[in-house]
Amino acid sequence: MAIDINGTPSDATPRPGQCLRTFLREQGNTGVKKGCDGGDCGACTVHVDGTPVHSCIYPAVRAEGHSVTTIEGLAATAGPAGDLHPVQQQFMERQGFQCGFCTAGMVMTAATFDDEQKDNLPRNLKGNLCRCTGYRAIADAVCGDAGHPDPRGQGSGIAGEGQPDPEPGQLGDDVPAPASRAVVTGTARYTLDLPREQQQGLLHLKILRSPHPHARVVSINKDAALQVPGVVAVFTHEDAPEQLFSTAQHELFTDDPDDTRVLDDVVRFIGQRVAAVVAESVPAAEAGVRALAVDYEELPAVLTPQDALLPGAPLVHGDKDGTTARISRPDRNVVAELHSELGSVADGFAAADFIHEQTYRTQRVQHVALETHAAIASVDDDGRLQVRTSSQVPFLVRRTLCRVFGLEEDQVHVVAGRVGGGFGGKQEVLTEDLVALAALKLKRPVQLELTRTEQFTATTTRHPFTIKLKAGATRDGALTALELDVLTNTGAYGNHGPGVMFHGCGESLAVYKCANKKVDAHAMYTNTVPAGAFRGYGLSQMVFAIESAMDELAAGIGMDPFEFRRKNMVREGDHMLSTQPEPEEDVHYGSYGLDQCLDLVRDALDRGRERYRAAGLDELGPDWMTGEGAALSMIDTVPPRGHFAHSRLRLLPDGTYQADVGTAEFGNGTTTVHAQLAATALATDASRVVVRQSDTDLIEHDTGAFGSSGTVVAGKATLAAAEELAVRIRAFAAGIRQTQAAACVLEGDAVVIDGTPVALAELAQQAADAGVELAAEGRWGGTPRSVAFNVHGFRVAVNRGTGELKILQSVQAADAGVVVNPRQCRGQIEGGIAQAIGAALYEEVVVNDAGKVTTDILRQYHIPTFADVPRSEVYFADTNDSLGPLGAKSMSESPFNPVAPALANAIRNATGVRFASLPIARDRIYLGLKAAGLVPAEQVLS
Repeated sequence: MAIDINGTPSDATPRPGQCLRTFLREQGNTGVKKGCDGGDCGACTVHVDGTPVHSCIYPAVRAEGHSVTTIEGLAATAGPAGDLHPVQQQFMERQGFQCGFCTAGMVMTAATFDDEQKDNLPRNLKGNLCRCTGYRAIADAVCGDAGHPDPRGQGSGIAGEGQPDPEPGQLGDDVPAPASRAVVTGTARYTLDLPREQQQGLLHLKILRSPHPHARVVSINKDAALQVPGVVAVFTHEDAPEQLFSTAQHELFTDDPDDTRVLDDVVRFIGQRVAAVVAESVPAAEAGVRALAVDYEELPAVLTPQDALLPGAPLVHGDKDGTTARISRPDRNVVAELHSELGSVADGFAAADFIHEQTYRTQRVQHVALETHAAIASVDDDGRLQVRTSSQVPFLVRRTLCRVFGLEEDQVHVVAGRVGGGFGGKQEVLTEDLVALAALKLKRPVQLELTRTEQFTATTTRHPFTIKLKAGATRDGALTALELDVLTNTGAYGNHGPGVMFHGCGESLAVYKCANKKVDAHAMYTNTVPAGAFRGYGLSQMVFAIESAMDELAAGIGMDPFEFRRKNMVREGDHMLSTQPEPEEDVHYGSYGLDQCLDLVRDALDRGRERYRAAGLDELGPDWMTGEGAALSMIDTVPPRGHFAHSRLRLLPDGTYQADVGTAEFGNGTTTVHAQLAATALATDASRVVVRQSDTDLIEHDTGAFGSSGTVVAGKATLAAAEELAVRIRAFAAGIRQTQAAACVLEGDAVVIDGTPVALAELAQQAADAGVELAAEGRWGGTPRSVAFNVHGFRVAVNRGTGELKILQSVQAADAGVVVNPRQCRGQIEGGIAQAIGAALYEEVVVNDAGKVTTDILRQYHIPTFADVPRSEVYFADTNDSLGPLGAKSMSESPFNPVAPALANAIRNATGVRFASLPIARDRIYLGLKAAGLVPAEQVLS
């Protein structure tokens, strides 16, 4: 019996054991996504006879004789051709997505809801995960105008009375994402969403990974693997270039150690690549991997940074020369180190009336972008390497591939389609080098898609930090000394290890005035899964320790923690000092809103307390302890040492505009921002600006979408190009009408010349006839840089008998300068809060005593679901940044940073117990309360 797909019987027959997800994608339904292949995330949701199912665990053979509807066919079930299903329309209108990778599954699930189900979204959306939005936008989209209340509490507020009244489609307007319709209909093209005709002859690559934390590969027997039907080739270290590189991607590749080979004869963590099998199908490649026989010589391993620093510890990269590989001390497993003292901490502590000492620890956290790492490489008829990849940094990927394989830049073309989430995890080369190796050798297209388990065990995580902190203050609230001993675990490879350590010890310290600061920091190699770039880039770990300490100091001297911060935080004009005696030369106060942020959060918490009191909810009963807490953070708006962008704009024949930019779209909203910035400069609507992006053939160079640079670097280049194009259009119009350029005004789809509108399409034709291209370019080098601020506050309740935690109120204030797109910026903040709550309360990549990651599927690694995330209030400070484009600042990664310490401070305020290690899971809260004697005797568990 045939499977009816979107109203059309399929003539294909499922393979034995094939799931419905892969079957549907093979038939061209690329809107059906893979996020887990374990029935955990819901990205693959389709309807079978009108019932939503997770197609990744639904056997395709069970669908024979039944009707299957995918996101591509959903609209047809709602009405006339061309119409959207109401839920699709609502997701589009309310911007119920960011990266959009989960959206098809969300829409398919929500499309089946009745009113009763809409009234209980925490239960009915439990099978659909989103890593980007924080779920508020999804709730708004699902409920639409039906009046179903969001069950998570008070609505989100936006303040900032000084923000300009927006022109439609320009700066300050809630412009919808240009890809909205494509996302909600499943036609947006992510990395592997190629048309069927482009998949002809596509080979698939799978990887044999190390079962040992440290071993030498003595031999690999390929014979049995090559006999597997469909296997085309096997690649090992013998086939790989000798060139060492770093998977980390920065403008300066020298920022990271050269410690990695494409395939190595020494493996340094469980999960490292050993060999790659290329075959005609995924099952054949997997069978080939199982058939490989490897002889290993096991080597001593070191699994913790504390042990790695000991004399005589096993060496992870003892074979490297520290100078040429840019490793601080390979003979002691030290990737990078920092030693600094400003003033005298001994004198500072001598002057203190209260001293706080504590060791703070942060854990490994996985990015869990729902689109796993994936890439396709081929060699075209001209011998040019073509790479399509899920990357935040396509231009840097090109540079790395050229460096590793000895190619010139014009021999490599890299494209990033729409990217299904990043969070720093795709600022790496983790798939592109292998598919490039195979494609260059075989001259056939090769695809590699990592599984969810490979994401956990073989990509990167957030760096775990151990921070020994000592801080002192006087009785009147003056901070006298800050001393920190920082140990970070970079894992088996040093990608981002130096940068995360240095950045973590930067703005976290610089935000406070203190004459005496001392830092000793080491980034350490261990034989564990590598760490890498993660939202906040070291700041979230350090801010957790320092902001927790600020509350402890305030409590120790009997001072209000808000007032203690206000007394010690930097003010506009103050030097921002962390580990150097002089401030960074190119970091300035482009604007300053930290004081406003503190006021906004405090006022919101006060109002929330009154709301609870008025509703009679302030007393939850004798088992519950309530408290409030807050934390602040500062971040430079651009990474240091150069971050470059180039943009090109042109007037098209139909009178619209085309913007070519380098930055990738992965839910960061840069596509919308670029369109709005260009539209503002050109006095038009963002809908009339078509953005092409993340293609190395379009522009000269773009460092990439990381470090919150999409708006303040690439956006500034686009704004410069648009402003120059506006000048050129006016000048050309003045020339053809023999008038002054000042008499020519851009207005929507026309130029008004001496009061008479001339359609831009007509002007474009006249320019073409005259052999003139109305186009302009813009560039920006990422300096000077400004600073952005975030303050977060919580009200919580803690159950003294069980350790249960309830978040009663969540509020964040952000200094984002002039907000280009308030709805989109609010979504970035809400998403950062949700991700940070997960990292604060339950997310942890667990590595066992053998060095193996044991939390290797989503069912074992809890990321926030709809029910887990409170509805946060979001407020914007009223500032206008002198350095950002049209007054804007970055606001992508920074919302994450103050959340964990604010939550820890609220729990401390409620219970009197300081939790100094993350995550603050419920069982840890219970044990902490028990140790403090707060658990009632009748509820003590043995």
